[in-house]
Amino acid sequence: MNNTIRHSRMSKFRWVICALLFLATTVNYMDRQVLSLTWKDFISPEFHWTDEHYGIITAWFSIFYAVANLFAGKFIDWMGTKKGYLIAIFVWSLGACLHAGCGWVAMQVEGYDSLEALRMVRAGSDAAVAIATISVFLFLSCRLVLAVGEAGNFPAAIKVTAEYFPKKDRAFATSIFNSGASVGALAAPAVIPLLARVCGWEMAFVIIGVLGFVWMGFWIVLYDHPYSSKYVNEAELNYIYQDETTENPEEVAKKEECEEKTIGLLKCFTFRQTWSFIVGKLFTDGVWWFFLFWAPAYFSDQYGYTSDSLMGIALIFTLYVIVTVLSIGGGYLPTYFVDKKGMNPYIGRMRAMLIFACFPVLGLLAQPLGQYSAWWPAIIIGLLGAGHQAWSANLYSTIGDMFPKSTIASITGIGAMAGGLGSFAINRGSGAFFTWAAAQGDAFTFMGFNGKPAAYMIVFSICSVAYLLGWSIMKALVPKYKPIVVE
Repeated sequence: MNNTIRHSRMSKFRWVICALLFLATTVNYMDRQVLSLTWKDFISPEFHWTDEHYGIITAWFSIFYAVANLFAGKFIDWMGTKKGYLIAIFVWSLGACLHAGCGWVAMQVEGYDSLEALRMVRAGSDAAVAIATISVFLFLSCRLVLAVGEAGNFPAAIKVTAEYFPKKDRAFATSIFNSGASVGALAAPAVIPLLARVCGWEMAFVIIGVLGFVWMGFWIVLYDHPYSSKYVNEAELNYIYQDETTENPEEVAKKEECEEKTIGLLKCFTFRQTWSFIVGKLFTDGVWWFFLFWAPAYFSDQYGYTSDSLMGIALIFTLYVIVTVLSIGGGYLPTYFVDKKGMNPYIGRMRAMLIFACFPVLGLLAQPLGQYSAWWPAIIIGLLGAGHQAWSANLYSTIGDMFPKSTIASITGIGAMAGGLGSFAINRGSGAFFTWAAAQGDAFTFMGFNGKPAAYMIVFSICSVAYLLGWSIMKALVPKYKPIVVE
């Protein structure tokens, strides 16, 4: 009797896998955040960086990430989810740890005996320029390794989500693991500046980087394709493959794993559905990365709250609490539209994305209300970020709606490449723009703001309208649900 009950009750191992994806994404974003939370107050004084130097590093990281994504998806499809994900997290964890050696190498190259000696060099001197140049090059080298590894995270995670969840649940599952980006960004300001203060900025990179190696052990033990997993029973397998017409989900899974045809990389670019995803990523990823990379510096520049100050930590923490809590619910909205309103998954997803595209419009108020309190931009940027994460979860899920599972990672990689290019443009442009605007001072004005605050107002305005513009183009490219069939 007990045996019968055990086999008839559906297992829920898919949520364990979702939890692993969540943890990997959390570590991914913590590794990415270490630099943004340490450069202004810890690294910059040693290496004589300006906003433009930091903008160069973040922009080129975006390019590295974009190019790597073009191939990462195809690599995951070719290598398989288990091995591909392991290799990706190993590479990015190694890259994260390598940042710790940049100071030592800069000392050796420039002939100084301590980091304090680097710090004491006169600002603006030839020696300071040389130190800044070599250190930027060293950090770029480490960011290259980090970007190559991190490029594998989302193609692998989206592919796993398509393996373990039916279409109607994928946006919700994606929103859960994608919230790891928010949780990573939430945990980072509470942990990383304090680590940098107590242990040194170098150890902050090492300690956070090691978390990825720990995750690898859990992945090796727990992950298998659903039909091969000892933790997935027949009831759960039937639930996972409810979208299939066959009565034997195990046969579908085996065919999917071994026989399903894939689409060549160049062929992917011939579909309007691919370009719809590209547009969605190109117009919006840069907005998220801008706030991820620049929010700590923004609160330091505009309000004087350094990343390791109590107020600075509280502002960033509050921002990402809002992102984390609200974004998860956003992934459930398409499920509501499908189950309660009878829409097909793609139409429900596009309806939800239109709603989330309106959230960033609030960004227009961040600077004006920021004149009264720093809490206003923290709250507003948090709402903008929540809209982005909910948008992103649904955007990723459109791939599973329209492409065969054998090609999901490849399309994800192509779109992530476009997102990286968008991020390069906004981060490279913002760094140079902020440095220029600060030098202009009161001579540069925009909507009542002068100097660098005026530059922030302009960038916030661009970010605010990007989602509605992106959604409109996506809808024009693919007005109706039209899946790709590989013959």
